[in-house]
Amino acid sequence: MHAMQYELTFPADYDMDIIRGRVSRIGHLLDDWDGLGFKTFLMRERGLNGSPVNQYAPFYLWNSGEGVNSFLWGGAFQGLVNDFGRPVVQHWTGLAYEEGVAAGSAAEVAVRRRQPIPEGVELSVVMEEAVREAGRLAALDGAVCAAAAVDPRHWELVHFSLWDHDSPKASGEVFQVLHISAPERDRLPRGRQW
Repeated sequence: MHAMQYELTFPADYDMDIIRGRVSRIGHLLDDWDGLGFKTFLMRERGLNGSPVNQYAPFYLWNSGEGVNSFLWGGAFQGLVNDFGRPVVQHWTGLAYEEGVAAGSAAEVAVRRRQPIPEGVELSVVMEEAVREAGRLAALDGAVCAAAAVDPRHWELVHFSLWDHDSPKASGEVFQVLHISAPERDRLPRGRQW
């Protein structure tokens, strides 16, 4: 499993209805993308849910490297690049994925928490804790799913969860879910990824 996200941050007075309109026009284009577990079309608005910025920040969980590459190099990503410029694409290796207790529900918000992995820690212990955290989040009321992943280049963990209500019991940045394309969500490997 591969996790991926890019962020487009806009001026404080940017009309975020432009992003809503874009997602309503193109969101369905990934509804049957090979290798894609799911893509969540995410947005934050300045002043809502504690957000200091206006931001469009889709988050992906991929089943295959081929799916990632097909998306990035096969033309689909180029439309975003043409419209907004080329963003930095963050990438993490999957550690764990769990379906939540509200797995059949529509997701209303997502929570992303990034944390650096300090020097001198036992990496196996940190990774096992991340796996347990994904399971803990998935078991909470309203959790649709939860994942944990790691970037070993920058030594950063990311915890990602989807919720069927706007009061998640997870800490981190809260995003509105505009659309989810989930052609292979049922194929995402459950539990620990090694």
